[in-house]
Amino acid sequence: MKTALTSEIKELLSTPKNCVIVGHKNPDGDAVGSCLGLDLFLKSIGQKSQVVMPNDFPDFLKWLPSTDTILNFEKQNIQSVKVLENADVIFTLDFNSLSRVATMQETLEKSNACFVMIDHHQKPDTYAQITYSDTTMGSTCEMVYHVIDALEGQQHITPQIATLLYTGIMTDTGSFRFPSTTALTHRVTAALIEYGANNAEIHQNVYDTNSKSRIKLLGVALENLVVLQEYHTAYITLSQKELDENNFKKGDTEGFVNYALSVMGVVFAVIFIENKQENIVKISLRSKGDFSVNEFSRTHYNGGGHTNAAGGRSLLSLEKTVTQFMSILPNYKNQL
Repeated sequence: MKTALTSEIKELLSTPKNCVIVGHKNPDGDAVGSCLGLDLFLKSIGQKSQVVMPNDFPDFLKWLPSTDTILNFEKQNIQSVKVLENADVIFTLDFNSLSRVATMQETLEKSNACFVMIDHHQKPDTYAQITYSDTTMGSTCEMVYHVIDALEGQQHITPQIATLLYTGIMTDTGSFRFPSTTALTHRVTAALIEYGANNAEIHQNVYDTNSKSRIKLLGVALENLVVLQEYHTAYITLSQKELDENNFKKGDTEGFVNYALSVMGVVFAVIFIENKQENIVKISLRSKGDFSVNEFSRTHYNGGGHTNAAGGRSLLSLEKTVTQFMSILPNYKNQL
């Protein structure tokens, strides 16, 4: 972290504050881990702190420390709004645009609190008074560790905080296999293990607790896999009917797109997931090398993310979304 940025955060936290920590809609391991990790750290240095999430998060993350303290804006709206309205400081973690918090956006935009952004996605908005943005980082959890380190707060890193931060780093780096994983990332995770994170147990709790229905849904996804060799591209579709028939729960499709990317010769992979409740098609995009799915998603699917991992959405039907995708691909042939 830059010295000036460290000084700003130190000054902000030099007196007791009512802090609220917010993650993005449909929180993943990095959002949950970073928010709760920062929350426990702030409390350990005498700050008041509360995590508020726009909506619920997957069951495979609910074993994590302190998840029972999170306020769900959808389900605990009155309490969540009150907490946000009384905030002196609002930390926004793992996102860089207020559009990523869904129905919470209006409440945040009305707030007079000091906003602090900690995020690793590209093209951050300018809503925050203090911005720690670093697209070279593989996860926001790694950035939270660097904040704690810069504030000389390592003595406050408990096994619980270490577990939360390790989980977010592990999940957002694809178990340390994405290009964003650096030597520094490994040094941070080594330190977290020394602080009490049980890496084997964390991996087992996240990846080895699949329900039978999730495994069956994965089988359906793989049956739907289409490989377009001419474009070094593969895509998967999942309809609402297929989700319902396999008792879909939030988080069940996590990582499915990586199976498409693992096909030999494929450098661009997409999964299209129909969501009838919201009348959208949720899209996850992955790539290898220099092909930017962030730019692809920003251009065509009102989304964004990183060079090799991004998300987006389509307001068309599932069938029309795929047809549109097929019409777009030829424009990128030379890049693939």
